[in-house]
Amino acid sequence: MSANREEAPEFEIARFLRQLRWLAVAAVVVWLVLLLGPILTPFVLGALLGWLGDPLADRLQRRGLSRNLAVTVVFGAMSLVVVVALLVLVPLLERQVVTLIDAAPQYRDWILQTALPWVEGRTGLDLVGWLDTERLTEWVKTHWAQAGGVATAVFGYLSRSGVAMLAWVANIVLLPILTFYFLRDWDLIVARVASLVPRDHVVTVTRLARESNDVLGAFLRGQFLVMLALGAIYAIGLQLVGLKLGILIGVIAGLISFIPYLGATTGVVLAVVAALVQAQGFDAQLLVLVGAVFVTGQMLESYVLTPRIVGDKIGLHPMAVIFAIMAGGQLFGFVGMLLALPVAAVANVMLRFARERYRQRDLSTGEHPAIVLDPYVDAGSVEQAAGRSPEQS
Repeated sequence: MSANREEAPEFEIARFLRQLRWLAVAAVVVWLVLLLGPILTPFVLGALLGWLGDPLADRLQRRGLSRNLAVTVVFGAMSLVVVVALLVLVPLLERQVVTLIDAAPQYRDWILQTALPWVEGRTGLDLVGWLDTERLTEWVKTHWAQAGGVATAVFGYLSRSGVAMLAWVANIVLLPILTFYFLRDWDLIVARVASLVPRDHVVTVTRLARESNDVLGAFLRGQFLVMLALGAIYAIGLQLVGLKLGILIGVIAGLISFIPYLGATTGVVLAVVAALVQAQGFDAQLLVLVGAVFVTGQMLESYVLTPRIVGDKIGLHPMAVIFAIMAGGQLFGFVGMLLALPVAAVANVMLRFARERYRQRDLSTGEHPAIVLDPYVDAGSVEQAAGRSPEQS
């Protein structure tokens, strides 16, 4: 007993040093993500696409195909889907953008003559006055120094935009190459990472990794299909009810639906504004039909798409998804937004595991948990449940 007490401080120091080492590793990783964020985007996207396609490649491999052939088939299918989507969507969206540009004067007149006066009448703010040419000129003269600083910043950004454009082109070219390599070597990467896990933690780490993979896979794959389905429902429905910008608004609402509730809200606002401008006034029938499209889409999402495609095992609350995406974007930019959901899924699994371990330990029940009997249950029933009669006790 005394030996254990003497060794306890040494064990505590060793544990603290191990924890400190892992904290240092985590700090270095965060620092590298901040430093290398601009060039990490294609690698993160490629890893996500490779991870999404790996189960299908494994399934083909189990049916007798070689790994290279299975990866080639999956990569070809993914590329074909992207090409077909571009061939179908680009012409449609191009026509929608041309329609929007042609209707730009109508939107300007509606904002100046209808929307702003309506807001002014209910808030008392002088919004239209701020858009007066003379007033804007006077404001610029008054704040010329600040305007010059803004102009300098804008011109500096434009001068760097050429380099940024080249970086985006390089990322687009690298993305399919990196996706192919991640897809081909995904199992090898997982095996090498698993080999770094200490042997006494293999079972726990394997379980947590499997649960994280299930949660993240169910969410990303399912939510991607739901996003495509909602985009198609909104676009087709708005176009059928007669909204000229229906396809464009439907696609935008479908893409933003990756963030819970934001897609439908954005789509409703854009569709209502487009309907008011298109009708040059209040068209009750068109507004009711637009509302019916979004109500139908939300009902299909809540009762058909999400239960059947995503399921109830993701464990990610909508507020957690929104917070993770916003926090990732704020801390690490676009790369942070890409990593937000994987990190949130892993953190959710870790929290569930910690709660489970907490309940199993004496912290939640005490060293000697007391059995509290229900005062409304008599002693006879307790003895009978224990397998003894009251007489034997």
